[in-house]
Amino acid sequence: MSRICELTGKGRQVGNNVSHANNKTKRVFLPNLQNVTLMSEKLERSFKFRVSTHGLRSVEHNGGLDNWLLKTKNEKLSARAQKVKRELKKAEKAA
Repeated sequence: MSRICELTGKGRQVGNNVSHANNKTKRVFLPNLQNVTLMSEKLERSFKFRVSTHGLRSVEHNGGLDNWLLKTKNEKLSARAQKVKRELKKAEKAA
């Protein structure tokens, strides 16, 4: 399971540990990922995602999962999130 946010695409970053003697060794900065269940209002279903805390705040700021998915580009979304986005668009056309 990769350490990538399913909604924002945020992944690991690489940097250096720097000692007092200015020795540099490689290290990895991992995103703070949480398993969350988000509710879709239009589909009236809930979906489980692995989301960074930053991504979760962004979803809430944009008014929920439905608005976030419709505004976000497909390149950032995981395959599961893209599937939910397609279902949302179908439901929107049907209504």
